[in-house]
Amino acid sequence: METKDKSFSMKLTAKKKQRSGNFSQTLLKWIQIIPVSFWMLLLVVIPLLYVLLMSFMSRNYYGGLVYKFTLSNYSQVFDWQNLKIYGQSIWIGLLSTLICLLIAYPFALFTAQKGPIAKMILMTLVIVPSVSNSLVRLFSWVTLLRRTGVINTVLEKLGIINQPLTMVYNTGGIVLGMSYLLLMFMIIPIFNSLDRIDHDLIEAAADLGASKWQILKEIIIPLSMPGVFAGCIMVFIPSLGYFFVSDVMGGGTSIMMGNLIENQFQVSRNWPFGAAISVMLIALTLALLVVFQHRGGKMEDLS
Repeated sequence: METKDKSFSMKLTAKKKQRSGNFSQTLLKWIQIIPVSFWMLLLVVIPLLYVLLMSFMSRNYYGGLVYKFTLSNYSQVFDWQNLKIYGQSIWIGLLSTLICLLIAYPFALFTAQKGPIAKMILMTLVIVPSVSNSLVRLFSWVTLLRRTGVINTVLEKLGIINQPLTMVYNTGGIVLGMSYLLLMFMIIPIFNSLDRIDHDLIEAAADLGASKWQILKEIIIPLSMPGVFAGCIMVFIPSLGYFFVSDVMGGGTSIMMGNLIENQFQVSRNWPFGAAISVMLIALTLALLVVFQHRGGKMEDLS
């Protein structure tokens, strides 16, 4: 009987320790989650909810908010003049995305085949320029490409051109600025996808007689598609909202979706309409993310 009592007591003590350990782990998890959740709620969820609420409000003659429910802001979103701006923004975004993809994929493929030190150096060269201010880098391009800039001056002195080329303050300048600023966001997810490919698959395909083109077409490209799609999202969506690129590289000649939103808050003082456009842009982002996950993509591919 004493042996049974000791065995029962030991089991009871073990269960108490297990419960205490589980409680400690749960408490530790909550301690880690609560601060992050609080800041996400304060800095992300509440502002987004406020923007959503504002999009259904009205404004008075002086541009102040009137808390009166209306759907007129969303009907104004689909006005013909605004649709043309959306179309131009989407065209520039798609063109910038395509250029980034054509540059990023060969570079990421080249980098993924290198050793650890070479990979670190090459990716560092990609990331380091982003440390400097985007406006400073854009104005550097303007200094190089404007009609009285460095490139035109050199080409004229060499006799290659008779008159300066217009390389900025147009749509081409905007696309150049977008592609330059967002190229890193295309390279990183593609590189991550390529770097995770099992090299045994490539070696096996080569041993079976597959050519380099067949390996690229049948193995590398299909396995890297999640990274490609993630990179396209990370380039296309910001390109719709980077209003300062249009201002600096386009000289204000083209109005994009980001410029339209900025003007509603800074110039027209029509905050409800600006909020409605912002909500539509957020909805577009969420729709692309749903498509991305539906096609087998993972959120870590976006990082």
